Parts: sequence; C-alpha cells; structure tokens
Amino acid sequence: MLNDKKFTRTRIAPTPSGYLHLGNALSFALTAAIARKTGAKIFLRIDDLDQQRVNLAYVHDIFDTLNFLEIPWDEGPRNVIEYHGEWSQLHRMDTYNKVLQQLAAQQGVFACKCSRSQLQGTSYPGNCINQSIPLDTPNTAWRLYTNDRPITLKTLNNAVTTARLPGSMKNFVVKKKDDHPAYQLASVVDDLYFNVDLIIRGEDLYPSTLAQLFLADVLGKAFNQITFHHHQLLMGSNSQKLSKSAGATSIKYLREQGQTSAQIYRTIGSMTGTTLPLQHFDDFLDVLF
Repeated sequence: MLNDKKFTRTRIAPTPSGYLHLGNALSFALTAAIARKTGAKIFLRIDDLDQQRVNLAYVHDIFDTLNFLEIPWDEGPRNVIEYHGEWSQLHRMDTYNKVLQQLAAQQGVFACKCSRSQLQGTSYPGNCINQSIPLDTPNTAWRLYTNDRPITLKTLNNAVTTARLPGSMKNFVVKKKDDHPAYQLASVVDDLYFNVDLIIRGEDLYPSTLAQLFLADVLGKAFNQITFHHHQLLMGSNSQKLSKSAGATSIKYLREQGQTSAQIYRTIGSMTGTTLPLQHFDDFLDVLF
C-alpha cells in the first residue's frame, strides 16, 4: 500500500505534561516506520503552549524516550537546550497571533467569557455567540464560528472521505483566556509553517483532525492536501486508553525496571493483538499493513 507513496515531512508532536507511555511509543514507532518507507523527514515538535502543565522533567523524558526506543528524527531540537533556545512554541507566538488577527479581521471568531462551570457537557451551548462581546475584553476566549459543512479528509489508504464537525468541536476555542493560542490553532499553524504533508495520530484525535481541517479552510489554507492516518489506541486493563498518569505503562518506568526497547516493542505488539515478533520500529509496518 505504501510502495507508491512519497511524502516530504511528518512530525512527532508530544506534549510535556507527563511521562510518555506505551501508547505514545506506538504512535512514534508507526510514524518512524511510515516515514522511512515513504521518504518523509521526521520533525520533532514539542507542544508546550500549555505552560501551566509543562514540566522540565517531562521535556527531558521526550528525548530520553525517543533515544531509548531508537526513534529517529531529522529536524527539530536534539536536546533540552536547543528546545528552549530555538524550538519551543513560545518562539512562534508572533506567527500564531497573526493568524488570530486574520480570523478577527474576517469576523470568523467571537469572544466567550463562560467559565468551565457554565460549559456543561461536551458540546458548546452557544451562550456567548450572539452577545457581541468585544474581542479585546479581558479574560475571554475566542471561539470559531462553525457550521455543518462537509470536510474532506485524505487518508493513507488512498481514500478521500467526507465528514462533519462532531458536536464536541462546535465553535471550538482558538484563543484561550490567557491570550495563548489554543491547541487546534497552534497545531494547524505549525503543520503549515513546517510544510508537513503526513500526520500519524491516534484515533482519539480524529475530532481534532476535523476541527483543524475546518479551521484551515476558514483561513484559506490547503490543509486538506495533508494525508492523515489515525491508528488504534492501546487500552489498559480497565479498557480505558492509556494515560500519562498511569506510571506502570510509562517508558521511563519500564526502562528503569530493566526492560530493553525490544521488550517494550513486543509488549506494544501484544497489546495491538499481533503475534508478530516486534523488536524495532521498522517492524510496525507489519502491524499497520
């Protein structure tokens, strides 16, 4: 399936809000395997705009985990010093703010002052959408005007599918109350800025993919030329997806228990249901195809 595929750049984009776990390792391994097969360069992007959750120990863990698992990357920071000095998303604030101002000029956003307690459920109830709150009002978020128009999505298996924004992404936030760009906007801007044309992510991020495609269309950007693959999630013993708070599944914990990268890859393989003897990220193409 990948024999005729060629891509320019993909990315690994961890968030330093906890120690990376087996589910992150699966995503990294699939990304690296597909990149090697299709000629794509791998860009390491550390999503650190949520500064309240960033911990230096977790930043170190990103590099430790990638190196331990022998996951290669071609572009981006090689260590914590380079990350702080050149590659933190904080260095791209001007770029994000220009896009936010474009949305404001297009009248594509509205201000929302709702507290978390006012936002019950998974869908935005529209409390502020018709209140005409000035965008420069302190302590307000910016939400995107959305509708039910179809969204086109290119997938790795040569399919072009059409979907619509789920309720959870109705009028999603593009600027938070702390004046920082929200994840959906920063992710779109970064992928366009670094010319990413292949994105591998967990199936739990499918709603985010649709939101980002919708946003890029509002901005007049060709984000729909990016190819996406949403892989299965690893589930814990409680049938819930793995969490960074679950220490026993963190790569750091397993490494400190003396496990090798090959042992960790075999564990991931067994959790995906494969009987193949996985020992290296290259082996994960067999899991996918």
